[in-house]
Amino acid sequence: MSEMNKKNIAKRYFSGFEEAHETYNAISEASDGNIYYVLCSGKHDVAAQLHKYNPDSDQTEFIADLSEVVGEKDQNYISQGKSHTEFYEVNGKLYFGTHIGYYEMIDGAQQLPVNAPEGYKLYPGGHFLSYDLNTKEIEDLAIIPDEGVLSMTMDTDRMHLYAISWPSGYFYHYDINKNILTNAGLISGFGERGKRGDDYRVLCRSLVVDPNTGYVYYSTSEGDIYYYDPATLVIKKLEEVNLRLDYFGKFDPKDAGSMGYNWRKIQWYDAENKAYGVHGNSGYLFSFDPQNKKIEIVDRITSAPSKKSGMFDQFSYGYLGFKIKDGIIYYLTGAPIYRDGKRVAGVDKINMGAPKGLEYLHLVTYNIPERKYEDHGPIFYEDGNFPTYVNSIAVGNNNEVYTVARFVHEGIEVDDLIKIELV
Repeated sequence: MSEMNKKNIAKRYFSGFEEAHETYNAISEASDGNIYYVLCSGKHDVAAQLHKYNPDSDQTEFIADLSEVVGEKDQNYISQGKSHTEFYEVNGKLYFGTHIGYYEMIDGAQQLPVNAPEGYKLYPGGHFLSYDLNTKEIEDLAIIPDEGVLSMTMDTDRMHLYAISWPSGYFYHYDINKNILTNAGLISGFGERGKRGDDYRVLCRSLVVDPNTGYVYYSTSEGDIYYYDPATLVIKKLEEVNLRLDYFGKFDPKDAGSMGYNWRKIQWYDAENKAYGVHGNSGYLFSFDPQNKKIEIVDRITSAPSKKSGMFDQFSYGYLGFKIKDGIIYYLTGAPIYRDGKRVAGVDKINMGAPKGLEYLHLVTYNIPERKYEDHGPIFYEDGNFPTYVNSIAVGNNNEVYTVARFVHEGIEVDDLIKIELV
């Protein structure tokens, strides 16, 4: 059966934002049954927008301009153009962070601007925000000086937020109850601000909290795993375990174009008292037990066509559309496109977080208790086109799958909400 003959249809939603551009992570389901998501912008004078989707009414709703809610829109700062974080819910509030979406090309790479566009000020830094589901109020909690919030997680029991900044890679800890922001220092070289071949290191996009200890863990492109102790405000390396596994491949941590040995996405799984994550380039699912300091390969959760091809997918960073719900991992991943029986290959190498070439989108699920992998097949729009640039996921109350993907709306290419209805 060809890809086109076995269709899972994705419904497209246009939220009214024509500048919408490449969302990473920033979509989540909430306790009110709605799906909350951020549509991003690549412009210096257009901010990202927070929206929600109501499954009952099948309607989207604009909530806020992210530069406006932090008081920066009228001050002509480079905009809060992105959010790169999921939403974490505690006591009726959603917590998330903001990021820069406008870049300056420096030495052939997208970088934090050092020269502001005429009439504008340099980016002031990303913000930690909360959104009250009942009052609809957004509170500006804290600002990360000068850099964006690239990665974020939350200890929902202790009310702590953790982040890695971009491009330098500082580790930040914000204690919500005490209103204290701590900078614990650089996590790996000089991050993505560094010089390639020297102190450049691609930064971890996903952090995980062990709820038993309160420690928060992250990986590095070298394959090391570190943890931060909020009690001592100190970062330490796990000496007994690392991610330098043969199954993941071989990488130069000082080079760009992949996540190296970093995990791409990781999430805690209470039922087994450990985390599950995916290595981006190889697509291998693994478990991480911080108490016993153990990494175990579970399965390769790339699409079935990718498994058969024996090749890595076109997006060498890997995919962020990874979520555990009720013991099931939902994973939006790529699959090779074949023409005349031959796999369509992309470019040999990329220098930033972008696909090497086009590929189909598949939904893979993995039932953790049953150790059962299933590829649900390719996803298409009703017109036969297929979603691209997918790096986020939310799962609704009836197990509908949502993400933000690229499509053409009335002649304009946008990245906006889609809902995947499985056949």
